[in-house]
Amino acid sequence: MRQRTHIRDHETEAALFSRRVLVAMAVVVTVFITLASNMYHLQVSEHNELQTRSNDNRIKLLPLAPNRGLIYDRNGTLLAENIPIYSLDVTPEAIPDLDKTLSQLQQLLDFPDSTLVRFHRNLKNQRRFNNVPLLDNLNERQLAIFAAQQYKYPGVSIEARLIRSYPHKELLTHAVGYVAKINPNDVKRLRENDELANYAASRTIGKLGIEKYYEKVLHGKVGYQSVEVNNRGRAVRTLSVEAPEPGQDIVLELDLALQRKALNLLGEKRGSIILMDAKTGGVLTMVSTPSYDPNWFVNGISYKQYQSLLNSTESPLLNRATQGAYPPASTIKPQIGLLGLEEEIITRKTRIWDPGWFEIDGVDRRYRDWLAWGHGWVDIETAITESCDTFYYDLSLKLGVDKISGFMRKFGFGEMTGIDIGEEVSALMPSRGWKRARFGQPWYAGETLSVGIGQSYWTATPIQLAVATAMIARNGEHPVPRLLQGKIDEGVFEKAPIIHKEPLTLSDSDNWDIINNAMRNVNMTPKGTANNAFEGAPYTSAGKTGTAQVRSLGQEEEYNAEDIAERYRDNAMYIGYAPATNPEVVVVVAIENSLGGGGSIAAPVAREMLDLWHLRFNQGKKQQVKTHADD
Repeated sequence: MRQRTHIRDHETEAALFSRRVLVAMAVVVTVFITLASNMYHLQVSEHNELQTRSNDNRIKLLPLAPNRGLIYDRNGTLLAENIPIYSLDVTPEAIPDLDKTLSQLQQLLDFPDSTLVRFHRNLKNQRRFNNVPLLDNLNERQLAIFAAQQYKYPGVSIEARLIRSYPHKELLTHAVGYVAKINPNDVKRLRENDELANYAASRTIGKLGIEKYYEKVLHGKVGYQSVEVNNRGRAVRTLSVEAPEPGQDIVLELDLALQRKALNLLGEKRGSIILMDAKTGGVLTMVSTPSYDPNWFVNGISYKQYQSLLNSTESPLLNRATQGAYPPASTIKPQIGLLGLEEEIITRKTRIWDPGWFEIDGVDRRYRDWLAWGHGWVDIETAITESCDTFYYDLSLKLGVDKISGFMRKFGFGEMTGIDIGEEVSALMPSRGWKRARFGQPWYAGETLSVGIGQSYWTATPIQLAVATAMIARNGEHPVPRLLQGKIDEGVFEKAPIIHKEPLTLSDSDNWDIINNAMRNVNMTPKGTANNAFEGAPYTSAGKTGTAQVRSLGQEEEYNAEDIAERYRDNAMYIGYAPATNPEVVVVVAIENSLGGGGSIAAPVAREMLDLWHLRFNQGKKQQVKTHADD
């Protein structure tokens, strides 16, 4: 039976095809409209934002570190400079076998395993195409060896940069300070102060002394270079450069020759010497011994070196000029004598008999004078000139500790002086209320006697003694000590302002003359305790010696420095100024645990300092006047 043949319906097929074409066209048009819409959105509506995002991916800003400002002494001698060094940098991405290369470099350049440990620690915080320093400061031998073999080590390069250097080493450490590598605490502080961006390319920051106090002045402002980078973040082309602004140079009041003289005079002794302009407060000399080399800290001090400083019984990290809290001993007798005159407890003619000891009524103890047989009849001028303790036992008991404490605070004792370094302590000016709050105990009359000769709980720093001495020398003027003389901004020197606190005024200005005359006698009359040291000086001067007990003596115990341990020996102190009329300079000497007192140990040191000051300053002025006259 034959199969039926179906006839095709062309109209139906044509209609189906048409419908399919229309659907396909609709889909195509819809897709095209969608694409066109998206293209319009990307190219027109979001153009600005996407272009910015694209540039961020294509262009990077790399920070450029500013050159740190230089530090000079008053005569233009460099105290802190920037010197070029060469570092060995490694680009890990360019080295097929990093461990093998590092091992070969260690054998070639002979550096310790600790260097590799530090490198791997730094590598963790860097991208592999960045340079990572391996050796911070190549010596000449290492530089020559690697330069000859560099072709063997692709990805390892020598880079030049500037680092801080202190050419005078330990001579200025406690005044100038140092910079060191930025640590997490620095980062936190910079972030809190919104200053972190300015240190984007810096490796170091001021840590101590002038370097820290004037960090904002010395550091400068970070610069940037705009570079084009590839898809891996590597810079391929520099587009523009915004140069960094270097830090300002600064000039200090310090005189390098005086500073070196002071360090030599102290030698191996622990102590401090300060020379300060009596009128302006400018610090010409500030030495603390023992000291240390600040260059150790610039590239990172080793653990062994730091522990040697930290654990040393000599305490080299302590700035004794501003942090050394010593009993001031008899160096404060001029101020207490001035208080006695002001309170009218004594006059210029008041005299007491000194048998070599003093007793408080009802107390079974004798408070001894340093001169066992006593000074005989003593008035205020004799008491200062010969440093009579008995006179001051009597005077202090009549004054009381609270009057003494209140008056001494006007001279700056127990308070910061305001010197322009951060390493300063206020030391301690005791009072009845202080002892009650500190120990929960009453104040005893015997403690007042000890305070009257600068002992007991009373401590003072050498910089406080310098300010108090300047106030006596200048009849109450109260200078704020400063190391900064001025800044150099774009080649122009800007002098720093001279700052004074409120002056101390007296009810009777003649009282200044009484005290100053007595201090002149200390240096310039035969019975003065510093006369032997200043005899024959080519200038007039005034001063006061002091011998501070480190350990209390028993009632019948005799002091013999050679028979006791070195750490229990007395401190030798001296304060003074020159010239005696219209004083220009103040000197303070504090020497710990000496084999002698202020008159025999500290005063001769002060004399040598003033001799050099007179030669450099006064003689220089005379020569300058003569030259102008000849012209």
